[in-house]
Amino acid sequence: MMVSPWTIFTALVVISAVGVVTFIIEFIKKTGRNHSAESATASPTFLEDPHSLQRVACPSIFDPAEKYISLIIPAFNEEHRLPGALEETMNYLQQRAAADNSFSYEVVIVDDGSNDRTPKIAFDFVRKHTIDVVRVILLGRNYGKGEAIRKGMLHSRGKLLLMLDADGATKVTDLAKLEYEICKLAEKGLQSGAGASNSSSPMISDVAVAAFGSRAHLEKQALATRKWYRNFLMKGFHLVVLLTAGPGIRDTQCGFKMFTRAAARKLFTNIHLKRWCFDVEIVYLSKHLNIPMIEVSVNWSEIPGSKVQLTSIIHMLFELVLIRLGYGLGIWKIHT
Repeated sequence: MMVSPWTIFTALVVISAVGVVTFIIEFIKKTGRNHSAESATASPTFLEDPHSLQRVACPSIFDPAEKYISLIIPAFNEEHRLPGALEETMNYLQQRAAADNSFSYEVVIVDDGSNDRTPKIAFDFVRKHTIDVVRVILLGRNYGKGEAIRKGMLHSRGKLLLMLDADGATKVTDLAKLEYEICKLAEKGLQSGAGASNSSSPMISDVAVAAFGSRAHLEKQALATRKWYRNFLMKGFHLVVLLTAGPGIRDTQCGFKMFTRAAARKLFTNIHLKRWCFDVEIVYLSKHLNIPMIEVSVNWSEIPGSKVQLTSIIHMLFELVLIRLGYGLGIWKIHT
């Protein structure tokens, strides 16, 4: 009996589709399995102190807070952009501390496997400001921005934790805007009894709240200056994000986000994605963990040297599929 070419073609398409789906599901399972194992064993991470031959053990997000705020900066091959951003950041923090004795801070730089002078520059700031103020976590190899942020969050000491990019695209002074909004929401949570079960004297850090910096108010200007195909790709990406995480946050990808310690503990012990779309996963998790979110407009400017390319967009779309399938099929569990 002759088998028609169309039948053969259809069979090949079905086999290929099954193979792709099987590969994606196994990839999702592997991601979840590795993440769970790492979280459970809490593998030790160390800080390198250039003033000492000894390595200092990292604190844990489960420890009581020791600082008012932690700033987490992921860095991968940022030898040109990091120095200026760090100088601006340290100047601002020192001014805040000088004006308010209760304002204590730390800057945690997470080197994501850089192969340039980024680690040296980071350690120069440790030497200048001491390891109590500036800390460097070396990941050893490149895992991705999401993993760098996760590591920094899990090993920070602040009541409030701010993630910000190494390029300084968002003015560090805008942290006051997020700080104001997050504290206002947390105060409401305290009044309603949120966080009471965690402590006999609950604080703002005990209430899970997230504040997201946003560039949505700059969208019209960006559309006018970007190439048409970039606008097309970004519009398509935003549509897929909407379908994945749902409405509520217009700009999920701004690298300027603040969390209370309680929120960071819940979110970054659950997160799976290691690269581009961990921001979307944070929004997804916040909704499912009932963590209040607020979007705050920030000042932002384009800084030369962006690492986002066409292949990055493709990888982002793949990660969005992982979110839908991972959580939708129950392969990734959300631990409360």
